[in-house]
Amino acid sequence: MGVLEDKSRARLFYKYLSKVYDEVNSFIWTENMRREALGLLSIDRDDRVLDVGCGTGFATEGLLEHVDTVHGLDQSAHQMEQAFGKFGKHGRVRFFRGDAERLPFRDDTFDVVWSSGSIEYWPNPVDGLAELRRVGKPGGQALVVGPNYPSRELFQRLADAMMLFYNEAEADRMFEAAGFEDFRHFTHGPSYSPDIAITTVADVPE
Repeated sequence: MGVLEDKSRARLFYKYLSKVYDEVNSFIWTENMRREALGLLSIDRDDRVLDVGCGTGFATEGLLEHVDTVHGLDQSAHQMEQAFGKFGKHGRVRFFRGDAERLPFRDDTFDVVWSSGSIEYWPNPVDGLAELRRVGKPGGQALVVGPNYPSRELFQRLADAMMLFYNEAEADRMFEAAGFEDFRHFTHGPSYSPDIAITTVADVPE
């Protein structure tokens, strides 16, 4: 387990990173990548959408281009404070403080469950994916963006020491273990690292 796959360490990490997160993140998780990921979904304006690990709200901004309201959940109070500054506390984003592995929502609640830049910090990613499936409506969609496993050995060692990085084979294992049956993987990224991210779109079982 990587050093940041510990919830208390991750919260401490984001306490300091939250102040510059949007500037740093723009080099790794770009607007074009967000647009590509959104293009993989079928979203109607009145869909109920959950953004798990919403952080400062970068993905939330993109989701709001497609739906009227987004439910945003994060465990980091500092990240959410940054999001409050963008959206307010009682606007089109309904915020919840919570854990991806124990989502505070009823079964079959959301048409679309989105999570980007979060799974790599989950100590038990299969549990988190099972929660996405649980709160998703049957026939709905879940989309997860995570860091693709590096191809070079040196970067693999660094990745393993930090947090969860995974390839398509590992994604298959995790999504199947979480109860998903139909899913598709895509890799994308900025021009200097076009395979930096792995995105999975999964259908919530009927």
